[in-house]
Amino acid sequence: QLQLVESGGGLVQPGGSLRLSCAASGFTLVYYDIGWFRQAPGKEREGVSCISSSSSSTNYADSVKGRFTISRDNAKNTVYLQMNTLQPEDTAVYYCAAEPTVVQGMCAMERAAYDYWGQGTQVTVSS
Repeated sequence: QLQLVESGGGLVQPGGSLRLSCAASGFTLVYYDIGWFRQAPGKEREGVSCISSSSSSTNYADSVKGRFTISRDNAKNTVYLQMNTLQPEDTAVYYCAAEPTVVQGMCAMERAAYDYWGQGTQVTVSS
């Protein structure tokens, strides 16, 4: 059974950092592009970052560029999202998603591109 499990969320003060993890079971992430998305209350789920299966391509939403870094460790079947300089507007449920690689060296930021989703982890930025 294909499963993605996010972890690492929590409550952090503005300016703080968190590292989210997305662990896969039942399949090998090396053949998949991975995206991180977030959904704040009352808002649409939006793409935050993505990484291609080979790690040769990464993309970031403008709102997180320079603050967030996506990476993957295929040996551990895990993808990470390092989040620095967190702000209250980063508060949301964060989801990871996986898509079988179709085009090498590319990854999508669109929700519709992804087939498999985790259950999400809450990130709250507040003083």
